[in-house]
Amino acid sequence: MSSSPLALTAADLLLRPAFGSRRDPGRVFDRIAAETGQAPGDREFVDGFRALLGWWAKAENLTPVGWQSAQAHVRRHLANRARVRRLIAEHPEIEREPIEKPVFVVGLPRTATTVTHAVLSISDDHRCPLLWELLRPDLELPPRQRRKAITAGHRMVQGTNLFAPRFRDIHAMAAEGPEECTFALPHALMPFSQARIPEYLDWHRARDFVDDYRYLKQVYQVLQYGRPRRRWMLKSPMHLENLDALLTVFPDATLVWCHRDPVTVVASFCSLIEHGMAVSTRPLDLHGIGTTWLGLLSRAMTRGLAARAAVPPEQLVDAPYSWLGSDPATGAPKLYAAVGAPWTEADAARLPAAVARPRGTRRHTYDLARYGLTRDEVESAFAGYEALRAEVDRA
Repeated sequence: MSSSPLALTAADLLLRPAFGSRRDPGRVFDRIAAETGQAPGDREFVDGFRALLGWWAKAENLTPVGWQSAQAHVRRHLANRARVRRLIAEHPEIEREPIEKPVFVVGLPRTATTVTHAVLSISDDHRCPLLWELLRPDLELPPRQRRKAITAGHRMVQGTNLFAPRFRDIHAMAAEGPEECTFALPHALMPFSQARIPEYLDWHRARDFVDDYRYLKQVYQVLQYGRPRRRWMLKSPMHLENLDALLTVFPDATLVWCHRDPVTVVASFCSLIEHGMAVSTRPLDLHGIGTTWLGLLSRAMTRGLAARAAVPPEQLVDAPYSWLGSDPATGAPKLYAAVGAPWTEADAARLPAAVARPRGTRRHTYDLARYGLTRDEVESAFAGYEALRAEVDRA
């Protein structure tokens, strides 16, 4: 990527006067925390985001838009946490809402997890979190407030499309469409898609994520409270590194593990990261993207395989890329049968719209060498996974 969209260049110029505030991230954080509020006893949660913002402020080649994005990320998580904790304090019965036998779509990114999630969302018996809900989880809102929350989601998507026009070709988002748990998990890998933050990487590796998943459950309990109960269909490739924590909190979950050649996965995902990170970081270190994400994804796979050994077979569904990546009409009924859900004529009628590419998007092309990686390096990093993938493809 050799140049920035004109809108992004203009935004960086407009925000440059406020860019100096990153020299005092503690003061910036104090202002954000005062705006969002803090639930009693939530010191550890808040301190985690204080540390993150301080490390993010020091990120190499961060742009003015990148610094604003960092603040928005922290502000959203603090505000949502304070709201969820307040709602539970006001309505303690929220925590008694059963999240029964949820389905989690997991696996490496770019393995058809998004289309798998979309297909699972089309049944009237299923419930997927929508992007606007994840950006601002709350109880059932009055019509005016609901429209306002949805509009905020639309603006977020429009901003992404404006500043990173090719991102939509790779991973299209819709404010009122199903979206992944990453937006609600406090400390997923999302910050690494926007900046190079080595201190946060060390902190992330040492973290116990059980509390993060307990909070994720509370988010879905809030979104379920007072509404019809349906089976939750959830998704994020970022769950792969923390399946043990996920299953501690959701012990009856079904895991749909999507599979694809890791060489293709890494090349495609590095391209996605490049287009997204270009909004926040200039110039980009393409080889750094390759090194960072090969390490993150291979570590996630190693941890995922270790956790997989303890998953009861009846709670695990292996979904090869061919199921939905190449033949959705045949794969969708198989997927529903595997998770114990009926496949109806109404579902079949909705399938074409669920798997269609958004209008106006272009074909995604990518090259592993662009990120300083070779096929041999990737195959070596995922050697432990290849035997499983081969077994899944044969089956």
